[in-house]
Amino acid sequence: MRKKNSQREKIKVINVPGYEMGGQLLSAETIHDRVAELGKQISADYAGKKITVVGILKGSFVFMSDLIREIDGDVEIDFMEVSSYGNSTTSSGNVRIVKDMDVSPADKNILIVEDIVDTGNTLKYLKDTFLRSKNPESVKIVTLLDKPARRKADIVPDYCGFTVEDLFIIGYGLDYAQQFRQLPYIAYLKEKK
Repeated sequence: MRKKNSQREKIKVINVPGYEMGGQLLSAETIHDRVAELGKQISADYAGKKITVVGILKGSFVFMSDLIREIDGDVEIDFMEVSSYGNSTTSSGNVRIVKDMDVSPADKNILIVEDIVDTGNTLKYLKDTFLRSKNPESVKIVTLLDKPARRKADIVPDYCGFTVEDLFIIGYGLDYAQQFRQLPYIAYLKEKK
């Protein structure tokens, strides 16, 4: 992960109709430190085991790329794309598999990498229904952000970077209508009054 750069750390002007920048929640440095801690914890928990790290596209790609570099051990990567948001700020509740894994999860230790756990509907479906039906050795979840205030499904991530309030989060891979993924920090949008 890149070192903190004060120019990159400046809050960018956000121009989204009906929204304005609410503020920065987590700096790039804070995120980097926590991702390193998660990598050490995952390395210890999977010591001597091969893991298949499955990033949920598109939001998890930045977190996943930093996380896998912090994991010591035998790591295989894959991706899935699952949709429940579209271009909205709230989940529709309808889970749709857009891209499945390229490798079979059968007999593998699967670590699902998610950017944010919101309602939990998507992850509950992936873990308890979709992946379990394919007979993996194990399925665990790591998320950068957990938003328990919006939880509808009975699911708790096995590893969590940060717990956040019920805000619409952008940056570090998270987007609004495919924008703002490139921000090196985590910020939030709020409705204009």
